[in-house]
Amino acid sequence: MKNIVAGHVAVTATEFTELALGIDLELFTGPATESAMERAARLDVAHEVLAELRESDPEVAAYAESLLRTLPLKRQPSGRRPRRAVRRSVMGGTAGVAVAA
Repeated sequence: MKNIVAGHVAVTATEFTELALGIDLELFTGPATESAMERAARLDVAHEVLAELRESDPEVAAYAESLLRTLPLKRQPSGRRPRRAVRRSVMGGTAGVAVAA
């Protein structure tokens, strides 16, 4: 089933939330990697947007404020599975390779 919000098709739950609420989740959660300067700039903008949201839509503002307390979103490359960790162990003088599932 397709989830359509304002003429746009949401493919993931994150996209659906962004379209339905009208906020950029990454603005409030941050990317997985960012410098201290980038984080400070992003948080300045996020706090300005949050102040406007408090006036126009207190429920969305409360949700956005809770996002500020979460860890950054980690995105997987689309269409690819994450790589499995390879553990190497030495057993009885011979080296063996075990692949984590």
